[in-house]
Amino acid sequence: MKPQDLMRPEILAMSAYAVPHAAGMVKLDAMENPYSLPPALRRELAERLAGVELNRYPEPNPARLRQLITKKMCVPAGMEILLGNGSDDLIQILTLALSRPGAALMYPSPTFVMYSMNAAFTGMRAIAVPLRDDFSLDGDAFIARMRAERPALVFLAYPNNPTGVLYPREEVLRIIAAAPGIVVLDEAYHVFAGETFMQELPRFANLLVLRTVSKLGLAGIRLGYLAGRPEWIEQLNKVRQVYNINVLTEAAAFFVLERLELLEAQAAEIRVERERLGAALAALPAVTVFPSRANFFLVRVEDAERTFDALSRQGVLVRKLHPGLAQCLRITVGTPEENRILLKALKEAL
Repeated sequence: MKPQDLMRPEILAMSAYAVPHAAGMVKLDAMENPYSLPPALRRELAERLAGVELNRYPEPNPARLRQLITKKMCVPAGMEILLGNGSDDLIQILTLALSRPGAALMYPSPTFVMYSMNAAFTGMRAIAVPLRDDFSLDGDAFIARMRAERPALVFLAYPNNPTGVLYPREEVLRIIAAAPGIVVLDEAYHVFAGETFMQELPRFANLLVLRTVSKLGLAGIRLGYLAGRPEWIEQLNKVRQVYNINVLTEAAAFFVLERLELLEAQAAEIRVERERLGAALAALPAVTVFPSRANFFLVRVEDAERTFDALSRQGVLVRKLHPGLAQCLRITVGTPEENRILLKALKEAL
């Protein structure tokens, strides 16, 4: 017996999400915060983690951590949050909960690949609405397609990944108002964009805001949160794996988020460096840099495959994108030194 005999054909046709080997590389491929916690704080965190009872199961959907996130992230009064093992876990929970027979999931394209992958996992119809050539959102076209397809679930990455574009607020509001189902604003990069729909939650019954602490500087602990009206969170909580937040993640997240100002200061440094790197990339010959409100840039070069390989040989890892993004690479904003190495390597690669 073979997998082909039993597994769904759409799963057999897929490729697993690829994570390249990065040891020894200048790692600019995954939109991570390049700054570590200060040494003294790391020692204090180690002491906190040493006291965690690893022999006990975690608290399901831990209340103290949810209360802290609600306070620190300015979740509006009356709203609830659901925790996930990264935002990927919450995307899966949403698609599982809404995947009634024939239900559709809609998103602009190109965007975060996990939306379409989870549509395939759960049997939802995936409807990709193309962005304009400059990766801006055509609100009228999107709304027209929504009205025709009646999606149960819409994902809007705000700002978008991998393009970095922050869609006009009024266009997003129009989509939320016109949507026949749930609209999830994926705000993974909100700390770099300086824009959010969190305060709109009381206004729209069909709006949910999805975030992760990964881009803030805690990618290694895998924690996401979904904010919305209690009636939605109550139902989605039924789909959550009971112990999806482990005790080390809970303890580390609580410790660091109590000191959120440190992560926000690091994000401010990244925003400054984003402007410097963007200008330097734009000054290179034969490089098109798309405007970004995230912590990365989408760039178009003459030969992305050759450029990617040349950077890799020089010890710089960026993200090579799928064929739908012709000759494009995605480059994370690193430290000043990492960006200097990138620019030197890129000049040689071109």
